Amino acid sequence: MKQRHYNIPVFIPELACPFQCIYCNQQKISGRLRIPTEVEILKSIEDHLATIPTENSKVELAFFGGNFTGIDKSEQIRLLKLVKPYLENGRISGIRLSTRPDYIDEETLKMLKDLGVSTIEVGAQSLDDKVLRLSKRGHNSKDTERAAKMVLKAGYSLGLQMMIGLPGDTLESAIYTANRIVELGADNTRIYPTLVIRDTVMEKMYQEERFKPLSLEEAVSWSKDLLLIFEKSDVNVIKLGLHPSEGLLSGEELIAGPFHPSFRELVLTEIWKDILKPLLIVENPGEIEIQVPHSQINYAVGYGGRNKKMLLGKFSQVKFTTDNHLSGRNFKSF
Repeated sequence: MKQRHYNIPVFIPELACPFQCIYCNQQKISGRLRIPTEVEILKSIEDHLATIPTENSKVELAFFGGNFTGIDKSEQIRLLKLVKPYLENGRISGIRLSTRPDYIDEETLKMLKDLGVSTIEVGAQSLDDKVLRLSKRGHNSKDTERAAKMVLKAGYSLGLQMMIGLPGDTLESAIYTANRIVELGADNTRIYPTLVIRDTVMEKMYQEERFKPLSLEEAVSWSKDLLLIFEKSDVNVIKLGLHPSEGLLSGEELIAGPFHPSFRELVLTEIWKDILKPLLIVENPGEIEIQVPHSQINYAVGYGGRNKKMLLGKFSQVKFTTDNHLSGRNFKSF
């Protein structure tokens, strides 16, 4: 049985990042206005562990939302030592953190390794220097390439996060970034569609019509192509779309852009739509039964039943069932 992976997230918004990327307001995105206290972190760990099955589970503590390796080293050590007892008793198997590519060096990597960090996610966002420059990232693609090599050499699992739809970005540029992420040796990634968040430079650009975010349809289509690239190379796409914080769901902080609380399901629905489309060319349509792997049934039917409705435009009756002998995205039709 495949081991299930769980993250216990701890958000550290803008605690140390010296740059203000045009799209960024981490406090709005994460819903956090300050770093949580030690009591809050420990309570969050215990609350999460109480809901996670003890059998066949891999649990990591994840420091997200800020430039972790940019904060004072004593603060890094304090936060990591807080988790150490959970590593020692086996309730947590490792620690992952996110940081910038220009805030990684050999001394820091050694310290993090000694304190139990197992995965480092680097915010690449793009490997197109034009996109990075227009987004005012403060680093270039060479910095990301250098950081990736150092992280892997030090024995960490490497994550390279990417954003789509930034200023200057195109589908071709995004595909280039995805392929470079594969080539650089990442074993996990995240795909974030660019959103226009309140109180950012990008909001001003949007209001002045100097930036237009991707539509939801475009973001889903791009992400579909990128997901297939990563899947082909066994790179785990941990996240598709932003976490639906209260500000994003209510629309209070979201100005514009392709946000959807079920973004990943929309992408997987589109993949199955492409798989099932050839069924529409059948010459004598009637009733049809489609068997799919159990894990794929929701995506095959489609978000809101979209794929089933597509097939009902051709067939008088469409029935989806599961077959435990099928795997991947294979299917049988009768």
